[in-house]
Amino acid sequence: ATGFTTRSDIGPARDANDPVDDRHAPPGKRTVGDQMKKNQTADDDDEDLNDTNYDEFNGYAGSLFSSGPYEKDDEEADAIYAALDKRMDERRKERREQREKEEIEKYRMERPKIQQQFSDLKRKLAEVTEEEWLSIPEVGDARNKRQRNPRYEKLTPVPDSFFAKHLQSGENHTTVDPRQTQFGGLNTPYPGGLNTPYPGGMTPGLMTPGTGELDMRKIGQARNTLMDMRLSQVSDSVSGQTVVDPKGYLTDLNSMIPTHGGDINDIKKARLLLKSVRETNPHHPPAWIASARLEEVTGKLQVARNLIMKGTEMCPKSEDVWLEAARLQPGDTAKAVVAQAVRHLPQSVRIYIRAAELETDIRAKKRVLRKALEHVPNSVRLWKAAVELEEPEDARIMLSRAVECCPTSVELWLALARLETYENARKVLNKARENIPTDRHIWITAAKLEEANGNTQMVEKIIDRAITSLRANGVEINREQWIQDAEECDKAGSVATCQAIMRAVIGIGIEEEDRKHTWMEDADSCVAHNALECARAIYAYALQVFPSKKSVWLRAAYFEKNHGTRESLEALLQRAVAHCPKAEVLWLMGAKSKWLAGDVPAARSILALAFQANPNSEEIWLAAVKLESENNEYERARRLLAKARSSAPTARVFMKSVKLEWVLGNIAAAQELCEEALRHYEDFPKLWMMKGQIEEQKELVERAREAYNQGLKKCPHSIPLWLLLSRLEEKVGQLTRARAILEKSRLKNPKNPDLWLESVRLEYRAGLKNIANTLMAKMTLNNLPACPVEGILWSEAIFLEARPQRKTKSVDALKKCEHDPHVLLAVAKLFWSERKITKAREWFHRTVKIDSDLGDAWAFFYKFELQHGTEEQQEEVRKRCENAEPRHGELWCDVSKDIQNWQKKIGEILMLVAAKLKNTF
Repeated sequence: ATGFTTRSDIGPARDANDPVDDRHAPPGKRTVGDQMKKNQTADDDDEDLNDTNYDEFNGYAGSLFSSGPYEKDDEEADAIYAALDKRMDERRKERREQREKEEIEKYRMERPKIQQQFSDLKRKLAEVTEEEWLSIPEVGDARNKRQRNPRYEKLTPVPDSFFAKHLQSGENHTTVDPRQTQFGGLNTPYPGGLNTPYPGGMTPGLMTPGTGELDMRKIGQARNTLMDMRLSQVSDSVSGQTVVDPKGYLTDLNSMIPTHGGDINDIKKARLLLKSVRETNPHHPPAWIASARLEEVTGKLQVARNLIMKGTEMCPKSEDVWLEAARLQPGDTAKAVVAQAVRHLPQSVRIYIRAAELETDIRAKKRVLRKALEHVPNSVRLWKAAVELEEPEDARIMLSRAVECCPTSVELWLALARLETYENARKVLNKARENIPTDRHIWITAAKLEEANGNTQMVEKIIDRAITSLRANGVEINREQWIQDAEECDKAGSVATCQAIMRAVIGIGIEEEDRKHTWMEDADSCVAHNALECARAIYAYALQVFPSKKSVWLRAAYFEKNHGTRESLEALLQRAVAHCPKAEVLWLMGAKSKWLAGDVPAARSILALAFQANPNSEEIWLAAVKLESENNEYERARRLLAKARSSAPTARVFMKSVKLEWVLGNIAAAQELCEEALRHYEDFPKLWMMKGQIEEQKELVERAREAYNQGLKKCPHSIPLWLLLSRLEEKVGQLTRARAILEKSRLKNPKNPDLWLESVRLEYRAGLKNIANTLMAKMTLNNLPACPVEGILWSEAIFLEARPQRKTKSVDALKKCEHDPHVLLAVAKLFWSERKITKAREWFHRTVKIDSDLGDAWAFFYKFELQHGTEEQQEEVRKRCENAEPRHGELWCDVSKDIQNWQKKIGEILMLVAAKLKNTF
């Protein structure tokens, strides 16, 4: 059955814009909407003051005084109440917004959109085969025959001669004679047809002007003329006033330079309009300038010159007209025009500057500017232009006169101070301070002057005196401006001045509890602006205020490590450990700095001092062991570990002991130590891992399996242990057992993505790609609670897809995990596989910036640069990786934790991992 439409489906019978029945209604009553608005206004005017509309608390529903005048007191009261309402609204704003957000989410969950309900079905369309798609039946058309084949009304255009014949004959037929269509249409061979070869057929009509009563062509022309007149009236007249603003039009014409060859009519109209403006107000300078420019761009340069010269006669006191005339005239004539302008406007700085620009000889320029300075001695612009043309000695003499004429110009005082000798410059700056006591730049220049001449002890006094003097003169000390000045001093090489400014202003306007946070942000900002001395000064001041704060010492140490020298870092760390002797990380940084510099005895002495401050610190023991083992002092390392096991026994100390014996090839000693460690620390999973791996190395599969199983009984939440056991079973061909182990591990650790990932890879390595894809789809699409959708899973899902679907999958991954390094790395590899080199490099940079500890990202980045980058780019990636010192990543850990590579540096591990990578994605 076909559908039907009711009144409730289509809404009201009339739209607000529909015209009313009264066709001659006055404006404001011509549409239904107008009348509704009027009725509503009328209802609003009638205040309902009935007792039923009165509330004891709120009063009447409407305002009792809405008809009264709205005065300034009412406005102030409304503003106060609005401020109170805003304040009350802000008190619980966050809680209210959170509640609204939760309600919206709950509503979306209860009533999802149709698009969300069918999203899983739409995704499953990817699995529909071509045969299934073709077997879907076609949707039939349920409409009846008349609706399917509507008969359109046939309209036939007829020539003007048809109307002309019937007008002359006086007939009033509205349809075509069927005989005319029967015999071939309007052009028939029979008498009486509209266009016959016999006399009478072509009578005077519409197409014969002058002889007929009606001429259609003239009617068309008259209609166009009438429309043109109406449009002109509408555009140029509103209630008898013109809407074309001559000044605005001229301004627009100045800003818009039309190209020659545009519409001729537009140029004619512009010319007529400008002529009208000139005649209406001949003393209006922009009219003459715009007229001249219009003629200039249309190529009539001489007409433009004549117009602008006439403009100078009509507006002799207009600076702009004279400058335009000088611009349009050729060289010598322009000089004459400027000379004439000077006679009319002897105080115009711009005309003098233009006169100097027209001169080609330096001496002539100097002469013009000196003449100008006689008439306008207080113009800073003229003095600067004149000084720039002089030699240093003459410039100094001129500047000494300039500061007398313009004593409030800071630029002139500072320029004079730069040209003077040290003693005279000090006098000049002192005079400048007397004349301009409110400008900070003079004080900063004085400090720079003292620093440049070696009086660094005066710099601090000058800056302190500057702050005091400026405050006394009512100047507000703007901390941000002073920090910016300090950064400029840093870039100019005035280190002492920059540091003195920082010390003076760093604490201004900051609450006591916000000092540390604000200063650390200021230091980061200075580093970002490459003002390193400013940052160093901030850290130095912060350390004076907070000498016992370990976090501030650490921030300062990392700053020196990244941007300073080794000596500055070591000096800072010596002060740091003196103030924070219990901060192990500071001792270790100092020892590492000495070790990297090759000074092993100094590193040992620092660790010895660290032992005294922290007697049984595990970190310091292990750092000492690492120092000895890295320098091939294995016996000394063994003794240290034995001493540590006796005085400060921990699981990590035992682990390092086992590792040292293992890498040195003493397998029996390693196993013995491992057994001893497990007796004390059986819940430490790394010991079980090492025990199993040693057995695997000896190819004792049963004992390795037993070690892993024992470890999992004690440490069921250790993910690496589950993975090692699963891979052991897979290695010996027990695929079913490996699958069962992973399922069991997921039951014990349901929220771990690494186990799900290993399950997918197990099926993929076994050749069961369909099962792998199904498992991955189950995790990424259905988002089950037991399957946490994390970036590492999405990154794997991208490359499980066929090439055409990878980009779509990567978009989905970025929506779910926008800032996950694994997803960003996968996108970079995707661009790499598509040979989009620039985009790939950009995404690699983004990945290592988000997580510099992910070694896999650095390895792929380095491999990418080896194939597509220059030697400089490869070296840059390698250095950045060495500075970042990555420790994590699946591929990275496989190489770095291999006992054969235990002494390899970061750069060597990077090359080994990159060499193992293959472009199979």
